[in-house]
Amino acid sequence: MPVRRTIGAVLLLAAGFWGAPALADCAEPPQPGVDWRGCTMHSREFVDADLSQAKLRDGRFTRADFSNANLSGIDGRRAKFIDAVARKTSFEGARLSGADFTNADLAEANFKNADLYRAQFQGANLRGVNLTGAKIENADMADADLSGARWIDGKTICAEGSIGQCKLEATPERVSG
Repeated sequence: MPVRRTIGAVLLLAAGFWGAPALADCAEPPQPGVDWRGCTMHSREFVDADLSQAKLRDGRFTRADFSNANLSGIDGRRAKFIDAVARKTSFEGARLSGADFTNADLAEANFKNADLYRAQFQGANLRGVNLTGAKIENADMADADLSGARWIDGKTICAEGSIGQCKLEATPERVSG
């Protein structure tokens, strides 16, 4: 019996050593391609940072400031950006399925061609964002302000007062029938 247990322990240890992915280095400075998967960085400042192609999957960035940062092409699946600020930030081509932007300030952010499947935007400030080509299936935008946002077709601009959904501007043709 002791031999079987020893062999089992050695095999388990070997599988864990060779089969496990490398852990993210959460102390790594902000830079393109940084691996912050699963990292917790509450209330951190990333203003004007270039985090393009970064791995932020499952990370927690609650109350962080990403204003005017480049997050294009990131893998931010299931990342938490709750109460974060990302004004004028580029998320172009980012993978953000399941990401949580609840109550985030995303005014004038660029989500062009981003994957926002099942992303959470409850109460977020989405004024003036660019959603051209974004995949928004099952995204939750309840109570989000979409005023002035460029919609997924790249042409429609959401009317002032578009809360929770993009409302079209009232034109004389629509009003008169």
